[in-house]
Amino acid sequence: MSHANAPLSELGRLRLARCVVDDGWPVRRAAERFQVSPTTAKRWADRYRAAGAAAMADRSSRPHHQPALTPRPLARKIVHLRRSKGLGPAMIAGRLGMHASTVHRVLRREGIPRLADTDRATREPIRRYEWARPGDLVHVDIKKLGNIPDGGGARIHGQLIGQANRRNTAKKKARGYKPFIGYSYVHTAIDDHSRLAYSEILPDQKGATAAAFWLRACTWFTDQGIHTERVLTDNGSSYVCTDFADALTATGVTHKRTRPYRPQTNGKVERFNRTLLAEWAYTKPYRSESARRAALPRWLHIYNHHRPHTALGGQPPASRVPNLSGHNTYVPFCCG
Repeated sequence: MSHANAPLSELGRLRLARCVVDDGWPVRRAAERFQVSPTTAKRWADRYRAAGAAAMADRSSRPHHQPALTPRPLARKIVHLRRSKGLGPAMIAGRLGMHASTVHRVLRREGIPRLADTDRATREPIRRYEWARPGDLVHVDIKKLGNIPDGGGARIHGQLIGQANRRNTAKKKARGYKPFIGYSYVHTAIDDHSRLAYSEILPDQKGATAAAFWLRACTWFTDQGIHTERVLTDNGSSYVCTDFADALTATGVTHKRTRPYRPQTNGKVERFNRTLLAEWAYTKPYRSESARRAALPRWLHIYNHHRPHTALGGQPPASRVPNLSGHNTYVPFCCG
């Protein structure tokens, strides 16, 4: 059917046409019987006479002649620039002296996927996957964050105060003072099927630290009723050392690694890191590193149990884990 309110389906059109052509009904009588106009009834009867039952399907509304259509040589240039350079409609339009909306229509007509749906390196469409059960695959990664000085940094005091602090710091360094604040490392494990996440803020990203984190993460997933079978990591030094290998062996987990220079393979945890930064790490100007760290457990609970996830049809990750403890505990959806 062409739309939800169309009076005739393809089968209805065929019945109407057969009443007129095969059974000899008058067009007006058939139109009254099927509650359509005589013009509509005649159209379907004529099509049935010409091509039979196959003519009852919807036809394209595209005009037979399009004199204003973008010429084929120019359309081929647009497609070539997209595939060879990875340019968007605005950039292609600038090079060819066209409107970006015209370039966009040409790309859609040629069936070229959006840049967001393609791999930047190969220009090929991204193949999205999801393992069938919780625990089939767990993504693990580390996100490095600069610590917040006591009293807050530039987000609290502004860039001018931050510049003044840097000048003062330079003077103190000349006198032998070491004011380095340091970094924090957010270690994260996220289940591929449910997107249930476990994170810890640790002082470094050494192999022994990553191994100890995985032992605690595996225990946490077990407590949630998830038996982990595989772990996917990148090829960083934290994950290719013997400490991490021993931790995986102790938990009976198979280690899988991404292809070099292809972080998209571990995309679920990479996307989680982006959400982590936007909704926890940088969601407000914290006045100290301890204040930011104290906010992480509550945000993780909201993420796992209450925050809608677009890849899960608007449901939180906990909805995909049967009998998950704490799922019914109400926490308002905010990170304040």
